[in-house]
Amino acid sequence: MMKKEVVFAYLGLILMTLIIGFSFIFVKIGLNFSNPYDLLAHRFNAAFLVILILLISKKVKFPKISFKKWIKIILIAMFYPVLCFGLQAVGMVNSTASEAGLIFAFLPVFMLLAGNFFLKEKSSFIQKAGVFLSVFGIIFILYFKQGLENFNIWSIIFLFLSVLSMIGYFILGKKEIANFNSLSLTAIMISLGFLFFNLISISRHLIKQDLNLYFEAYKSSQFIFSILYLGILSSVFSSFLSNYSLNYIPTFQISIFSNLNPIIAIFGGVLILNDSFLWFDFIGASLVIIGVILVLFFKSKQNQDKKPT
Repeated sequence: MMKKEVVFAYLGLILMTLIIGFSFIFVKIGLNFSNPYDLLAHRFNAAFLVILILLISKKVKFPKISFKKWIKIILIAMFYPVLCFGLQAVGMVNSTASEAGLIFAFLPVFMLLAGNFFLKEKSSFIQKAGVFLSVFGIIFILYFKQGLENFNIWSIIFLFLSVLSMIGYFILGKKEIANFNSLSLTAIMISLGFLFFNLISISRHLIKQDLNLYFEAYKSSQFIFSILYLGILSSVFSSFLSNYSLNYIPTFQISIFSNLNPIIAIFGGVLILNDSFLWFDFIGASLVIIGVILVLFFKSKQNQDKKPT
């Protein structure tokens, strides 16, 4: 029988996947009123406001740890959200959704290799097959929906670096997160993201001499709603769920959930934006879901070798 903490971790990952899947819609809404850099800054403004309230009410506090441990925890936060979101924003400026979707679809594959090499995580043949099946499902959808030609090389490089940043977060986080409270780690990650993305956004406005435009997007209620969703749910809450899950679940199993995000986004687009749901969406989504099931419900070699006590 699964431990209670492991069950909560999987439930948290399911909830996180739903939140992040729908976040693509709110990013799309936010970008109608702002550029990617300002959207990131305002997203983390909303997120930091939540952290500030938690700090003031003493629901969360920064850990009293040595300087060496602070360096480690800041390094984790630099990988995610700073580098991951920052590189993703730069990569998305001149890229298409198909480019971004294709690169991030390979995250579970890279994580499977990295987890095996750095963390000695073991996986069965069926789990490996599930990872590749889910990746193929994403590629299948993207090929028929938008095509995969005319890639921008710089966009690919930045998006690939964003994926590597996510892997760095998983690897370092898996090693260190057991020593920290998940909520405290989330507070540090959000605070660092708040400082970094506001520094980038405000610096750009100062260079262009249009700092007055920093709050321009707040005139739209749709923009405000989008950053509240992105900041509170998709940043604070999802980061906490991710940090909590790292304590109990192998990294490649966590990363496989990322391939469900485009599927959730497709269903969200159908429900909210009245997008079409076509035959290749159904086939690709089915392949992804089957792949995720294979990864989650077939025991790894580590568990297969364990004898009951």
